[in-house]
This record gives sequence, structure tokens and C-alpha cells, in this order.
Amino acid sequence: MAPAPVSRDMLARLVAFPTVSTASNLDLVAFVEGWLAEHGIAPVRVPDLAGGKASVFARIGPDVPGGVVLSAHTDVVPVTGQAWSSDPWTLTERDGRLYGRGTCDMKGFAAAALALVPEMTAAPLRRPILIALSHDEEIGCLKAPELIEAILATGPRPEAVIVGEPSEMRVVTGHKGSWEFAGHARGHEVHSSLVHTGVSAVTAAARMIAWTADTMAENARAALPGAFVPPYTTLHVGVVKGGTAKNITARDCSFIGEVRVMPEESIAEWRARLEAEAARIEAEMQAIRPETSLILESTIAIPPLVPEPDGAAERLARALTGDNGTHVVSYQTEAGQFQERGLSTVVCGPGSITEAHQPDEYLSLDQLSAAETFIRRLIRHLSE
Repeated sequence: MAPAPVSRDMLARLVAFPTVSTASNLDLVAFVEGWLAEHGIAPVRVPDLAGGKASVFARIGPDVPGGVVLSAHTDVVPVTGQAWSSDPWTLTERDGRLYGRGTCDMKGFAAAALALVPEMTAAPLRRPILIALSHDEEIGCLKAPELIEAILATGPRPEAVIVGEPSEMRVVTGHKGSWEFAGHARGHEVHSSLVHTGVSAVTAAARMIAWTADTMAENARAALPGAFVPPYTTLHVGVVKGGTAKNITARDCSFIGEVRVMPEESIAEWRARLEAEAARIEAEMQAIRPETSLILESTIAIPPLVPEPDGAAERLARALTGDNGTHVVSYQTEAGQFQERGLSTVVCGPGSITEAHQPDEYLSLDQLSAAETFIRRLIRHLSE
């Protein structure tokens, strides 16, 4: 039987902090800062303006260019309404699996990096390892950009970034970007027997929603087979609320949607297409009642991770894992935000995305051990 991963106890400590995105993560950050300080490492805290959360990073090794960032987020999704077989905030081992909220997404990778800090400090590192822990990833990768700017402002430029989202330790070189929007239609109420004199906000919203569905169908028809599943940009509206009664043309209707954009396509261009269609529908509404409107508000934009020809991060991750396959994912990470700032980036972390956000979320001991092996190889690589 293989020895237990040294990061198991660290994972238990991290899981015990209920860092749901709606709550503070400062207790976890303080624990990480204390652990790093015990090993002679000076962490840097990047506080949230509201004061209830923070990101943290640390540079281990010489203060020179060419380091490697190990990036993870500290926040997790809620457990409310989920049927767990054990306490989600207590790491529980069953049949070679470690159960607990965040084990897979993505405290396992953070635990492996933190547990190996003693090995990092003991090694003759010629280039640094940077451990970077962000927050508010689960609600839109909101705070990673502030962490990235702090890293770039306080030391030499890293050569590569490894984002440890669950990929079963495969090297993921691309993921889709995302534009999320909130729409609101303002109509004009009349009795439905005089519907021709009113403007239904529900109908206007429905027309916009139908356009997104029709456009996605066009994308599907034009798509060529590829690594992405599905291999085209998707549009989706998941929430709709509006209307007062069946015999009143609706005054208000709101809806929330998203566009998951292929890496080779532009988020800005997709946003412009949706806004142009909203403006076209609005003009027809205002031809009946000038005070009506259809507005799309941008809520979140997450850049894609674009495959880099001969990228430094890809070369490094393939050398450390031995994985030469082509892997892309349709979920979003902070990888695209690192890449936007000119840092070569890939996704490579333990666990499967199919286990993330689920009741009885787990990370296998084998995957945690694989993450440790990856980081130990990185330590040797940067010591050569």
C-alpha cells in the first residue's frame, strides 16, 4: 500500500474552514500566514476593500525572475440543501477517498503546495515557487486580478503559472471564456384585451431569449468537431422573472444569462452582438411606447485560456506529468486572467470536475499523492 499523502493533514485543516463565498475566509488566511511564517516565509496579504476577505501569496526561494506560480482559490460553494453522508466541514476518509467540501475544488491542490513548504525551503531552489491563494473565484473569478497585480508589483516576473483546478493532473491548455449578463425589459401595462396598445416586457424578454437559443443553434450547425464539448460558443438564459397577471401586459421582466465563448472568439464581439439585438427589440418596443426599454447589464466577464504555441507553462507541466495529450475544458478559471497579464499559464490539478460542487465531494488519495509528486518534481526542476 502506498504511504499516506503528507498533505492529508493539511487538507483536513483547510476543509475545516467553512469558506463559502458568502462568508469570510480570514481565519483560513491567518492559518496559512502562520504556517508560512513558521517556516521562515513572509506572506503577503491582499485584503478585500470591504475588509472581510483576503487573498495571500508567498515567494519561496530566491528573488529572481523565472519562478513558477501555484494558484488556487480558497472559497467553496455552499452545502445548503445537499444530502451529505458525513460532515462536509470534517475531512472523512472512506475507501481511498477524502470527503469534504472543497477537497476537489480546490483545497486539495492548495494543501499539497502548503504541506510541501518545508521541502521547498530545504531545497537549493535556483528560481522561486510562488503559492497564490485567491478568493471569490466561485462567484466569478472576481479577486484573482488583484492578487495577480500584487504578485507582479512586488517581485520579479514569474515564468509560468499552474492553476490547480481539478483536471485529474492532466495538462489543460485551453478553456472557454464567459460573459454573464442581467437583462431587464420595461414594458407598458394595459388590459390584455387592448394588447395592441401596450408593450409586454415578458414578450420582449422572450424575444431576446429566443434569439440566444436560435444563435446557439446556428453555432452548433456551423461547428466543426474539436476538443471542446460542445465545440462551439454557447448561449443560455437560466433565470426569468416577470409579469403580474395573465390579463395584464407585463410592465417588468428580468432575466439572467451567460455566453461561454470559444478561446479563438472575442467576448467583446459577443457582447456587442447581444446588445445590438437588444437595441433592435427595444426600438420596436419604443415605436409603440417611447418610455419602454430593454437593457442588458454586464455582470461578469472571465477571459478564456488560449492555447499557447510552445508556451513555457505547457512545456513545464508536460515535463512534470508526462502528459502529452490535448485537453481543454468548458468551465472557467483564473488561468485566463493570469494569461491576460502576459503570464504563460495552464490548468493542472488533482481530482475530477465531475465531483466538484456535489454532495459528498471527494478527492481520492491517489490524486492527492499525484499532486504531491507533481510539486516535488517542480521543486527538483527549479533546483537544477
